[in-house]
Amino acid sequence: MTEPTTGGVNDDESLAETFRAVAARLRRQTREALEPWAVTPSQSRALGVLARLGEARPGTLAEHLRIAPRSATEVIDDLQERGFVARRPDPADRRATLVALTEEGHRVGTEIRAARRAAADRFFGHLDDADRAELTRILRTLRT
Repeated sequence: MTEPTTGGVNDDESLAETFRAVAARLRRQTREALEPWAVTPSQSRALGVLARLGEARPGTLAEHLRIAPRSATEVIDDLQERGFVARRPDPADRRATLVALTEEGHRVGTEIRAARRAAADRFFGHLDDADRAELTRILRTLRT
C-alpha cells in the first residue's frame, strides 16, 4: 500500500516535486523581472559578475557563470551587441581578451539588480525572519 502524501520527512518524492515547483516559479519570476531589459538570466548574471570583477577574460566569466566557454562567448557577443560590454586586449597577454561593462552596462546592471532584489523580496516576502533564516541555512547546506 502506498503511503499518502503528508509532507513528512519520509515523503521524498513530494519534497523533490515541491522543490522543483518552487524553483520553476522562481525561475519564471526572474525571467519576468528581466523582461524590461530583454536580457536572459545568463546575461543578467554575466552583468553581475562583471560588476563585481571589473573585467575578466571570457574563460574566467564562464567559470563564474558555471557555463561552457563557448556559451560565455555567446553571452558576451549578445551583451556587446547591445552595448553593455566591451572587449579589449589583455595588456598582460596580447593573445587574450578582457571583457568589461560599458557605462550603459553598469546602468542596466544596477537596474536589473534592483529589480531582481524586489522580485526576490516579493517571492520570499510572506516568510518571517526565522523562516527566511532557516530556509537560507537549509539551501546553503544543500548547495555544498
